[in-house]
Amino acid sequence: MTDRPKTPTLDRVTVPADLKSLTDADLRHLADELRAETISAVSVTGGHLGAGLGVVELTVALHAVFDAPRDKIIWDVGHQCYPHKILTGRRDRIRTLRQKSGLSGFTKRSESPYDPFGAAHSSTSISAALGFAVARDLGGDAGDAIAVIGDGAMSAGMAYEALNNAGHLKKRLFVVLNDNEMSIAPPVGAMSAYLSRLYAGAPFQELKAAAKGAVSLLPPPFQEGARRAKEMLKGMTVGGTMFEELGFSYVGPIDGHDMDQLLGVLRTVHDRATGPVLIHVLTRKGKGFAPAERSPDKGHATGKFDPVTGEQKKAASNAPSYTKVFARSLIAEAERDDKIVAVTAAMPDGTGLNLFAERFPRRCFDVGIAEQHAVTFSAGLAAGGMKPFCALYSTFLQRGYDQVVHDVAIQRLPVRFAIDRAGLVGADGATHAGAFDVAYLSNLPGIVVMAAADEAELVHMVATAAAIDDRPSAFRYPRGEGVGVDMPERGQPLEIGKGRVISEGGRVAILSFGTRLAEVLKAREALAQRGLAPTVADARFAKPLDRDLILQLAAHHEALITIEEGAIGGFGSQVAQLLAEEGVFDHGLKFRSMVLPDTFIDQSSPEDMYATAGMNAPQIEAKVLDVLGVTRIGEKRA
Repeated sequence: MTDRPKTPTLDRVTVPADLKSLTDADLRHLADELRAETISAVSVTGGHLGAGLGVVELTVALHAVFDAPRDKIIWDVGHQCYPHKILTGRRDRIRTLRQKSGLSGFTKRSESPYDPFGAAHSSTSISAALGFAVARDLGGDAGDAIAVIGDGAMSAGMAYEALNNAGHLKKRLFVVLNDNEMSIAPPVGAMSAYLSRLYAGAPFQELKAAAKGAVSLLPPPFQEGARRAKEMLKGMTVGGTMFEELGFSYVGPIDGHDMDQLLGVLRTVHDRATGPVLIHVLTRKGKGFAPAERSPDKGHATGKFDPVTGEQKKAASNAPSYTKVFARSLIAEAERDDKIVAVTAAMPDGTGLNLFAERFPRRCFDVGIAEQHAVTFSAGLAAGGMKPFCALYSTFLQRGYDQVVHDVAIQRLPVRFAIDRAGLVGADGATHAGAFDVAYLSNLPGIVVMAAADEAELVHMVATAAAIDDRPSAFRYPRGEGVGVDMPERGQPLEIGKGRVISEGGRVAILSFGTRLAEVLKAREALAQRGLAPTVADARFAKPLDRDLILQLAAHHEALITIEEGAIGGFGSQVAQLLAEEGVFDHGLKFRSMVLPDTFIDQSSPEDMYATAGMNAPQIEAKVLDVLGVTRIGEKRA
């Protein structure tokens, strides 16, 4: 859409301090315009839409009451921070979201002083806010700390660890529980006005009791929201018993789309709180944009879309996505083996396990945002005789690493880790890059670590993992579509620790681990025109290594180059260790390892990010020429 929404009130706001001159009526208009601007911007860039639309009123109210950046507003995960960015001096760049050299899709300290703490993984906000509060009281930066955390993020153990510590320390601290999973109709008319007056005028110590007593007067749908809140947080009553037992004063639940209620509550707690306070706010994900409200999961992360219909603009592909290939392959294995179960941590759609759940609802488990629990739960399933596949993004598996070591690897339990989003992932940037799993898994004794070179290989690796019943295993694959190879009718278990030679060549051998193989083959074609076609092999396994293949390549070539979509310390380091132990370097082998650079790569398209990393076909070709000291046929480099 070329026509942007009319936003006369928003046009008056450059930084949050400008909100101080607005009336409450102006703030209500501002929220409407901010929602329209957010929809317009994300329709151009794609991104996380639903979460931001759900907190528009809350964003306005927080910035109207608190004094950012002196006061630190910390958005958990950061999915919902787009309206915050618009209000904090970045509106002129909001249509660069998630683009190369543009605004991050998450909060980022280097981007703005209004982003006091970067976040793209969940459940960190309360810990960080408590750190700010304690630092303030010890003579550090002044100001309040406000953590805004969703009900999904509250399922992670880290959030409760932070609540427990905050209640013990009794520091002035604000936690806003943004509860957007309730199916509620907001209270309207006299009841809403009554609550607003009550909150604005009541002494702080009466807020809890007032909220509790008012719930019975709310319309039935809102009462249902409160009832479901109790179910969501076990042990909690409308008066917030669980939070009070942790040392917090509890206020809520309140309607997060009623500006009068929000302003009244926030002003009261801001003026009168002395210790930790939890404010329970009920919101609706995708609020104000019908397509996102109807389908909150699809509205969570979206590509470019029509801002009227919500229809996404996505180029068609002839190749299936790796995620769907994994899901369909796992379903096929589970059809033949009733011991196979699947576990994920709040990402059933992202990992493809929603498809598995449709077919096997009793054998699929979404444990919420709780990767540590997901890993140990899978270990328990394995110890109990099942065959668990624990499907997590590479960047999220990091959060359960101690459990991988202590609960899985040491006990040699056959948990199968399906690692999605391996390598560089594009618009989500450094926080979501799957850069480290090969390094942190390959150093564990006894584990099997695989990487699919294409979608057909992924089918075979699912079958391989299903067949491994005496130790843990992992297989990794990237985001996006496959390369369009022919697909097998059925996955066949691979021989453990055995790679394959793709094409024979001359002086140089390239040993690929993962989906860079397609780029290696492009580079080989270019090199063949120079008369320097290398041997190309697909390692398949980083642990155990194919010793015979590696030593054979080393013995019959002047140079050996490894390439992988991972950080230093992974597959290439394992190969170098083997070559050193075997004394191969003593005989003059030239060895190079192409890995992700020792830096965090900012968002862009995956192709551009790999170019930055030096791992696309032209850079692979240049590496071969460099290791041979050749620029043109027969000419040595000066």
